Amino acid sequence: MAMQAPANAPLVCHGHSRPINHLEYSNVTEDGVFLISSSKDGQPMIRNGETGDWIGTFEGHKGCVWGATLNAPATHAATASADFSARLWNAITGDELYKFEHEHIVKSVCFSKDCQRLLTGGSEKLLRIYDLGNIDAAPYVMEGSPSQIRTAQFTADDSLIMSSCADDKGIRVWDVRTNVVVTTLATDTPVTSIEITENGRYITTADGKNVTFFDAMTFTPVKKWTLPYEAESASVCVPQNRFVAGGLDMWVHVHDMTTGNEVDVGKGHHGPVHSVRFAPDGMSYASGSEDGTIRLWKTFPEGKPATK
Repeated sequence: MAMQAPANAPLVCHGHSRPINHLEYSNVTEDGVFLISSSKDGQPMIRNGETGDWIGTFEGHKGCVWGATLNAPATHAATASADFSARLWNAITGDELYKFEHEHIVKSVCFSKDCQRLLTGGSEKLLRIYDLGNIDAAPYVMEGSPSQIRTAQFTADDSLIMSSCADDKGIRVWDVRTNVVVTTLATDTPVTSIEITENGRYITTADGKNVTFFDAMTFTPVKKWTLPYEAESASVCVPQNRFVAGGLDMWVHVHDMTTGNEVDVGKGHHGPVHSVRFAPDGMSYASGSEDGTIRLWKTFPEGKPATK
C-alpha cells in the first residue's frame, strides 16, 4: 500500500489583527531577505523572510494600509494607506521619515530601481512620482486613469510605469518622460495583481481566473493560464518552473509553468488569500489572507526533484 505524501505544512506568522492586503519580499541583502506586509489593521510589519520571525512594526498610520514595499537594499520602506497618505520609513530603526499627503485613499506605492523616486497611486486616479532627493518638492503627476488605481510599478529601468485600475480591464503602460500611455496590455477582467520578476524581464498578472505571463521587453503574453478558481494574486518563479496563485477558495495553489497543472495545494487559511509571493530563491513562498495570518510554504516540501 502506498504511503500518503506528507502535507506541505507552513510556518504560520501571527501578529496582524485584521486581514493581510499585500506581501512583498526584499531583494537579497547582506543581512538576508525580508518580508514586508500591509494589513487593514494599519500596522505594516517587517519579518525575516526565511523564518517569518517578526522584526518590527511601522507605527503611525491612522487607517488601513493597502501597500508596503522596501527599496533595493532594504534600508527604507514605504507604505500606502486609507488615511490619505503614503509614508517613508527608516526600515532599520522603524522611524517615520516623511508623510506624503494625498486627497484620497492611497492604494499602491513603489520605489524606483535607483531608490531615488517614489511612485504612488490610489482613489484620486492619479500617479504621483516624488523625488526623494528633494522630498519637499511637488510631485510629478500623471493623469488619465479611468478609475481608482489598484496597483502601479516602475519598469524598464524606471522609464515606464505599469498600472491597473479597480474597475477597468487591462494594464496601462505609461512613458514617464512624455506622461502618456504608450500601450495597454489586454485582460479579460480588472487586474488585481502585478508582479515584475527576473530583474525586470517578466510581468505576471492575475485577473479573474487568469494568470498571464508577459515579456516585459515586448509587452506580449508568453503564457496564459485559465484556472478553475478565482485568483486574486499570482507569483512566478522561472528558475523553479513554478507559479503560485491564491484567491477566494482560501487555498494556495502551486502550478507547473510548462503544463499549467496543479502540483501542490496549501490548505490552512480561514479566509480568501489576498497576496502570494515567491521568495527570491524560489524555494519558498508566502501567502497572506483575510484571516490575518501570513504563511510561509516550501516550494518542494519533499525536496527538489532531480533534473533530468
